[in-house]
Amino acid sequence: MTQLVRSFVIAMVSMLLTSMASAAEMAQIRAAVLKIGTVNWELDTIKRNGFDKANGFELVIQPFADNGATRVALEGGEADVAVADWIWVARQRAAGKDYVFIPYSKAVGGMVVSKDSPAQSLKDMMGKKIGIAGGPVDKSWLILLAYAQQEYGIDLAANTEQIFGSPPLVFKAALQGQTDGTINFWHFLAKMKAAGMRELISVADAAKALGLDPETPLLGYVMKESFVAQNPGIAKALYLASRASKDLLASNDAAWEPLRERMRVKNDKQYETLRNDFRAGIPKAGKINIEGADKFLQLMARLGGAKLVGKATTLPAGLFANVE
Repeated sequence: MTQLVRSFVIAMVSMLLTSMASAAEMAQIRAAVLKIGTVNWELDTIKRNGFDKANGFELVIQPFADNGATRVALEGGEADVAVADWIWVARQRAAGKDYVFIPYSKAVGGMVVSKDSPAQSLKDMMGKKIGIAGGPVDKSWLILLAYAQQEYGIDLAANTEQIFGSPPLVFKAALQGQTDGTINFWHFLAKMKAAGMRELISVADAAKALGLDPETPLLGYVMKESFVAQNPGIAKALYLASRASKDLLASNDAAWEPLRERMRVKNDKQYETLRNDFRAGIPKAGKINIEGADKFLQLMARLGGAKLVGKATTLPAGLFANVE
């Protein structure tokens, strides 16, 4: 073997070993997510396009059967990140847990009615039956209660019959005409609209009328502050990968085609409505409006009480991770 060839081989082996070492040193983020959750659309896009490795980490997706299990995995150290709304994260932080929040989505839905319903506003729901997913302290329901009181001077809870249930059951009851109005998770509402139902009012519009910032993202990635400290820059890396995925999904229809099976759609109308509503839920890039978030939390504390917010009556310091 000539000296030149020998030098070339040594250089190539050195490069290979360096590459292998870099790969071995790449931080992992183990994401505990609901197996059929819509966050998988973003995570799949991150993995498919290599946005995780481009930002210096490897995303490992760990599916679970329910949201409770994802939070147990995060708490127990079996996962590094889970998905939750920041009101829950604020409650946990106020109780002493070191959780921090990274924005993911502002999609919160609204109330829909059948296409032939005579209702034109919430005041027309008086005496009607409303299906609600999420229970009596569902945040969308609470915002609409506050809005109805402010705009029309009515107590919507006292003057309607509420039927609480799981999102699929509330969805089914609405399509079968068993309720007059429905508040459900955003992706169920999208399928209802695809089936011909119409939006009576959006939570975003109600929040804006209440003086809240509709751009405040409600859902996000939750990490332990200790994990962030042990992996400097990891929160920003996840945020940047998330933004890259959002930017692609917002601008490129073709990027949605690999997700179609995951979306569990029955027709093109459902597919298009889900895609459009996902896009509408993408929050603006940049810092969260802290004053707006605090105002929102205080409203939730007033309407939902300790059952919803625990001890978090004002915004806990350090709740939102630094991703700048």
